[in-house]
Amino acid sequence: MPRPYPKEFREDVIRVARSREDGVRIKDIAADFGISESCLQNWLTQADRDDGVRPGPSSEDHAENRELRRRLRLLEQENEVLRRAAAYLSQANLPKMRFPLVRDLAVDGVPVTVTCRVLKLCRQQYYRWLDQPVGDAELDEAWLTNAIFDAHVDDPEFGYRFLADEVRAAGFEVSDRVVWRICRDNRWWSRFGKPKRSKGSKPGTPAHDDLVRRCFTAARPNELWVTDITEHPTGEGKLYLCAIKDLWSNRIVGWAIDSRMKARLVVAAIEMAVARRDGDVAGCIVHSDRGSQFRARKVHRALARHGLVGSMGQVGAAGDNAAMESFFALLQNNVLDRQRWATRDELRIAIITWIERTYHQRRRQPALGRLTPLEYETTMTPQTATAA
Repeated sequence: MPRPYPKEFREDVIRVARSREDGVRIKDIAADFGISESCLQNWLTQADRDDGVRPGPSSEDHAENRELRRRLRLLEQENEVLRRAAAYLSQANLPKMRFPLVRDLAVDGVPVTVTCRVLKLCRQQYYRWLDQPVGDAELDEAWLTNAIFDAHVDDPEFGYRFLADEVRAAGFEVSDRVVWRICRDNRWWSRFGKPKRSKGSKPGTPAHDDLVRRCFTAARPNELWVTDITEHPTGEGKLYLCAIKDLWSNRIVGWAIDSRMKARLVVAAIEMAVARRDGDVAGCIVHSDRGSQFRARKVHRALARHGLVGSMGQVGAAGDNAAMESFFALLQNNVLDRQRWATRDELRIAIITWIERTYHQRRRQPALGRLTPLEYETTMTPQTATAA
């Protein structure tokens, strides 16, 4: 089943279709964005329903129906858990172990998460019980923990060294370090001691190494992407654009536009690029500068989720990301600085229209043999596939 198009991509295509000039057909706009005409018609129909222009269920109605069906299914599962638990625990002369009940319900199709939540059980303990019984080492440590606890209750002022002496005198062969670890895990502190407390701050995510070294060339698609963020003022405030360019064909494979420059802007651009490349991007290098948005944990998780490899230039070295800076210079001269923009939506439509219609389909590039990015991909893709 193909991946669904990102929500931002659908909204941008709908904006372009609604604001099209006279004589521009829906079929042409669909071709510009690489989708079918019927798909764009369906998007426009659903958008009219969401706006109340056309009768029919809106997207919110569909989402509400899905949520109601999900909640009904969840209630049925919870009722089944309670019914089976009452029958199981009421049996006489049987050990009241609840993990076997969780396993039986899972076999019958009730999720383990639902059963553990209703019966107030820990899923991690259930899976440990299911996969691996208690071993000799765990049993020995349990006996040791009990001995340490007894010694701690008898003399609460003892620290871990004195407790280690007590349990060794009781016949246990154990080091001071093991006793300290058990006391730390159970928070058994000496009456006169104070536990050390951390500041609670988390270290920032590390920057990626520079894997590009200003060599902005790629021998195949999805080998090297470059990305950056630019901003431009409008009458309503600033508008921020994060774009991702594939250096094999110089095509903008993903973008995201927002009124705030947050890490979610970069994540949205990555998700669009992965979706438009059909998810076959594992091992691709994503090169950027060392801005805080690109170093955020959300971005690191998004790269790891799709098998992408991060790369970053040095601080204050614009040449380390010159391939992306050159694209933004073209955008500045051809769109951003051509006029004053009153609203963010007006500038947004102008940006994505220029990217998809002009830059991709009409602007020929000497580095591509005087071909446009789309012409280059169409021409070179069969050769690349044959060579592979």
